[in-house]
Amino acid sequence: MSGNHSETPARRTKGQVHVGCASGFWGDSQIAIPQLLTAEKLDYIVFDYLAETTMSILQRARMRNPELGYATDFVNVLRPHLKTLLERGVRLVSNAGGLNPQACRDAILAFAREQGLAPRIAVVTGDDVAELQAEFTDAQGRGLPDLDGFGPLLSANAYLGAYPIVQALALDADIVITGRAVDSACALAVAIHEFDWAFTDYDKLAQASLAGHLIECGPQATGGLFTDWETVPDWANIGYPIVALDPDGGFDLTKPPGTGGLVSRATVAEQLLYEIGDPAAYELPDVVCDLRQVSIRETGPDRVRVEGARGRAPSTRYKITATGHGGYQIGIMMAIRGQRASAKALRTADELLRRTRKLLVLNGLPDYVSTVVELLGAEAMYGGNARENDSREVILRIAAAHAERKGLEFLQKESASAGTSMGPGTRSHFGGRADIQAIIKTGSFYIAKQCVPVWLDCGDLHAEVAVPENGEDGAYVPADARQIPAPAAASAGTQRVPLARLAYARSGDKGDDSNIGVIARSEAYWPVLLRELTAERVREYFSHLVQGEVSRFELPGTGAVNFVLRRALGGGGSSSLRSDPLGKSYAQMLLDLEIPCPGEILR
Repeated sequence: MSGNHSETPARRTKGQVHVGCASGFWGDSQIAIPQLLTAEKLDYIVFDYLAETTMSILQRARMRNPELGYATDFVNVLRPHLKTLLERGVRLVSNAGGLNPQACRDAILAFAREQGLAPRIAVVTGDDVAELQAEFTDAQGRGLPDLDGFGPLLSANAYLGAYPIVQALALDADIVITGRAVDSACALAVAIHEFDWAFTDYDKLAQASLAGHLIECGPQATGGLFTDWETVPDWANIGYPIVALDPDGGFDLTKPPGTGGLVSRATVAEQLLYEIGDPAAYELPDVVCDLRQVSIRETGPDRVRVEGARGRAPSTRYKITATGHGGYQIGIMMAIRGQRASAKALRTADELLRRTRKLLVLNGLPDYVSTVVELLGAEAMYGGNARENDSREVILRIAAAHAERKGLEFLQKESASAGTSMGPGTRSHFGGRADIQAIIKTGSFYIAKQCVPVWLDCGDLHAEVAVPENGEDGAYVPADARQIPAPAAASAGTQRVPLARLAYARSGDKGDDSNIGVIARSEAYWPVLLRELTAERVREYFSHLVQGEVSRFELPGTGAVNFVLRRALGGGGSSSLRSDPLGKSYAQMLLDLEIPCPGEILR
């Protein structure tokens, strides 16, 4: 079709549908759309921008300029390709609207008019529930009159589901822009629209939601962040994922031809476990997914078949991500080299914090809310698991939080003095003088769906969207469940080996919680993981970082276990002072854990 929507061809409603993903986060590469356009078959492209941390970034942007608050990347990456996308009839679905979907739409229409194009754009709103604070509840459904001390809200957005997007696609929108929606809803909406599924086709909804979950982070499903990174070719041209959806819910996952990266059972399995909790109850607005029996089979070069997700009715509530002002923070880094560099760095941090605490008292200000000292290059994140390392070069990182901006100005200025008054070999202000930033903290709440009107704007239409009213239908047991093998007993010929020899792993975050998915490299290693890799052992390994409990869940269909580490990220996201506030390194750290394994099964 041309740039004028009036020439839109008839939409296909049956057969396999091909959906590519061109963005996994705000700031992702610009190489995806040109790659995806080389695919032989491509019907839709979805774009995911809204991690929980991104919501706080968008709120900061909107505080500076009320016309912002959306993912400007979406506008920038579309600009050179919009004409081609419209001519090929490739439809786009994205949550790039963030906190300001209408402004995102207007920015696209502005450059489209300059190019002589007239895309039909639909906007889904209603996720902004900041005015409905009285209706918020906790996870148990209890009311929260004071939001448990969360404080004044800056924003609060419900995770909407797929059905508003389905309605937008039914109106022949070329581009659908939403605010906060669950990441997988974009792909699920495509499947519901194309295959005319009912809202009670829960197994199909679960499968398409899984497809959306696998591609929502872009190349994380095609070799990005893979444990065996050495085996992944051509990072510079890593392929972005494409799913080929079938009317019965099954799907294949692949990537554009001639691109780098790797699609295999292991790369896709790592993404399956990324940022999930209990795999038997992966709760989404449209369906509760049971992922325990999912199978991933390699069916060709860079192609896998994914089946086995089951579903049941969703709850009658939406999850909410709220943001609020949480004071101020600063992160200072300085390079320290020479003999006993680590000891010098620790003393430098201690002396600077001691000096600035005196200045706080002299100026009538309270102490820091919290501080973190890390030695990058000396395995600071590993705690007691760190190897002996008398490095002669480290990066000292001092992070601090204070209720007032002025309370951090002393540390900001005094850190420069370390270059002349403290240890030799010190370069203060490594990377330039650090900025003081507002802390935008995040919190999670819930709200009944019936309290949240959802609206759709497309052309002259402005209408409320009817979201299916359904609720949980009780416990769910998947049919033909594969039996979990009994943990094997340790044999006399056991060897202690790093977990990396037996498994792949990937970690992620949800607020202040982290998850680590661990996948057995072969079926023979699966019983060993069950026996040796217990929740208690993982909790002990991360005891210097984890303040809450650790739970373990099994996925026998994939030969995997998933650990959820509560209160493990120092507040998580922009609220955390740690250098890894998202727990991305946790899986890599766990892979060094040595566990006993029967020698006869080692390969």
